[in-house]
Amino acid sequence: MPQLSFLFKPLPADELPSDAPDGPLIVPVGKPDSLSSVAAVLDSATSGQLSASLQAAEFKGSWGETVSLFALAGAPSKQIIAGGSDSEKAKGPQPYIMLGGKLAARLLKAKEASIHLGDLDADKAADLLAGMKLGAYRFNRYKSQPEKAAEEDKPDGKSDDSKGDDSVEPELPPESIEITVYAADTEALEAAFAQTDAIAAGTMLARDLVNEPPNVLGPEEFAGVAQALGDLGVEVTVLDETQMADLGMNALLGVAQGSVKPARLAIMHWKGGSEGDKPVAIVGKGVVFDTGGISIKPSGGMEDMKGDMGGAACVVGLMHALAARGAKANVVGVIGLVENMPDGNAQRPGDIVTSMAGKTIEIINTDAEGRLVLADALHYTRTTYDPVVMIDLATLTGAILVALGQEHAGMFTNNDELADALSASGQATGERVWRMPLGPAYDKMINSRFADMKNTGGRFAGSITAAQFLQRFVGDTPWAHLDVAGTAMSAPKTAINESFGSGFGVRLLNAYIRDTYETAT
Repeated sequence: MPQLSFLFKPLPADELPSDAPDGPLIVPVGKPDSLSSVAAVLDSATSGQLSASLQAAEFKGSWGETVSLFALAGAPSKQIIAGGSDSEKAKGPQPYIMLGGKLAARLLKAKEASIHLGDLDADKAADLLAGMKLGAYRFNRYKSQPEKAAEEDKPDGKSDDSKGDDSVEPELPPESIEITVYAADTEALEAAFAQTDAIAAGTMLARDLVNEPPNVLGPEEFAGVAQALGDLGVEVTVLDETQMADLGMNALLGVAQGSVKPARLAIMHWKGGSEGDKPVAIVGKGVVFDTGGISIKPSGGMEDMKGDMGGAACVVGLMHALAARGAKANVVGVIGLVENMPDGNAQRPGDIVTSMAGKTIEIINTDAEGRLVLADALHYTRTTYDPVVMIDLATLTGAILVALGQEHAGMFTNNDELADALSASGQATGERVWRMPLGPAYDKMINSRFADMKNTGGRFAGSITAAQFLQRFVGDTPWAHLDVAGTAMSAPKTAINESFGSGFGVRLLNAYIRDTYETAT
């Protein structure tokens, strides 16, 4: 994956760089028929060639539209990339992040480039640069010839290599792209970018975790990634199977007992707020691979179940983002890490386990395992940290895709204020959530003949009964459950995500924590 690095250089909006790198120069262009800022300066320097070329290319200046122009006499670079930035045509949340993603797609074969931001303010410019990083993300570390493999993966099956000699090895994309950033106030831009870059880094960390193959990333290795957050000042504790057994986490451990890979519970505590303030708690399902256990899944598509830890991946990415940007809030992240396998020691349908909360659970379907992991993780978090609010994320049910598709995560909550805040953060970041119902009638569907509850309520209302199950372990704590089965993995491609793992939830929850708990400090 190309790593984008930025070098900031001060330059007034009415000047062109004299030291631009050999690669392309990106210039934001608003209204092509009425150029302003650096675009107007560039048009003057090229004796009107910029505006003439834009007209010839039928460039409208629409938001996110890009066009490459070559060999403009008087331009500081051989290639100019114009990026549509007409604010009147901006659509959707965080448009500058999306614009950055579109621009990044133009740079994936460059080794160096530059961007002249003109009079764009620091916050918008920082969003654009973060969007470039997200848009450039590719997970190809296991491909010996990433570019050739990407061509072979095209939907039409055609490769650009067919135009040349098959004996010629394709040019691999650069490992890094160095981008010189020209801006009038680089100090303000660097301060703003430090914040957005931390969020982008956390999102990409979550993507990495979802994309890793399950033979590489087991529960122990996943816990090791969480432990590495200690370098950023996060206090990390990892519980092993013995410690969890001593706490009575039999629901979580029951899921793991069919695997040779031992379970782990990782706790990450960021103390950026006032001492004594209760933390915000974020809990994630971390089933590193889910075969379904004895209730085994069909083989078709099972490889995607490496992403069944998308909730836990979000928690780790979020904690990275919060620590890297120095969030002024107390936040604890808890992830239950297991592998669900069907060996001779695996949990059976009909088994009854006793959770850490002392509540008994009849196992009806071993493929309804994520809620068992979360049951103990939620109870542990609530009783250990007494959080002000508790939010869990889980790729929990296929039923949520039937209900909402992949445009929204399902949100279930016992608190209207929390629902409103999360919905607002979702709208602001584009990581949208949609509130789903809870209620006593649904809760009755998980009552068991032999235990306090059963782990599935049957085919109907599958996402709702899963949430009802979780609600039995949260007490009176304000709580929300986000079912991210349709958004955390294999989600629709966007300008800022071409990956199987999307990192969904990092930007959403970062915005929620920032707007709800940091703005008042």
